[in-house]
Amino acid sequence: MKTWKPTTAGVLEIVAGALQVAAGAATILIAGGVAGGMHMADLPRFSLMVPVPLIAGVGLPLLALGTVSLLGGISALQRRRWGLALAGGICALLPLHTLLGILAIVFVTLSRDEFN
Repeated sequence: MKTWKPTTAGVLEIVAGALQVAAGAATILIAGGVAGGMHMADLPRFSLMVPVPLIAGVGLPLLALGTVSLLGGISALQRRRWGLALAGGICALLPLHTLLGILAIVFVTLSRDEFN
């Protein structure tokens, strides 16, 4: 019997994943813009004080977690690959999207029988 739980979990995971991918891309682009701006302004001595690679390094995990969350949301909507749907909910647990991740995990776990 099909219920609303996997669909809701999939939508929550897709929303959380899209927010994570957008935040990761924005972080990387802003760090690149800061680095490029400092280079164009000929401020190499200040570039050592701003940890641009560290800032950009924060964006890469956001992109990875967001991608897994998006794939998990798609799997939940298709009611296939329960493990990937659960992994997507776990990846949606990033502090900005904690409530979305918790609800997605609960709904995926409760609807395990509906997955192939």
